[in-house]
Amino acid sequence: MTKILLTRHGHVDGINPKRFRGRAELPLTELGLKQAERLGAQWKPMAIYTSGLQRCVVTAGKIAVASGTAASVLDGLMDLDYGDWQGRVQDDVRQEAPDLFAAWHTTPQLMRFPHGESLQELVARVAEALRLVLGRHPGQTVVMVGHDSVNRALLLQLIDQPLSAYWKLAQDPCCLNEIDIEGKRVEVRGVNDTSRLD
Repeated sequence: MTKILLTRHGHVDGINPKRFRGRAELPLTELGLKQAERLGAQWKPMAIYTSGLQRCVVTAGKIAVASGTAASVLDGLMDLDYGDWQGRVQDDVRQEAPDLFAAWHTTPQLMRFPHGESLQELVARVAEALRLVLGRHPGQTVVMVGHDSVNRALLLQLIDQPLSAYWKLAQDPCCLNEIDIEGKRVEVRGVNDTSRLD
């Protein structure tokens, strides 16, 4: 059985007020660094994979130091490409493009960000990343450090839910999602657990 410990990076600026962070390089805040340190003390994985963005690399680094396991970048874990909305405050986008903004929150599976990605493209990337991890690490424990959108897309696939259910899953900073995979059997043992951060 392979155990996937899927987490999100620690807290960054841009969460409040809400902003389309996506592929912007954002450092962890002081809170985010503390979250990553607490999270890192919990596990002894055989491998750690991370998005290449700084907030994930630093989070993975804290886990790597605590566990004595090296972390490596996996391109499939890169955050969603928000295109023209990248870096913008959500309230501003809502005023400028109300119909498209509403579509993102009601029918996310039917839209593409202007000059950016669709959820279908994100799902293809994260599915390939998971296949690679499962192929390399049968029967081992692996940490994957991703983003809100990345983790939601991966979890939806694992629990056989449609992309229309995207907003039904929460992913807080440094949360834990625990998934056991053996052959065709997938068991999601926990979602968005932040109890280890207390």
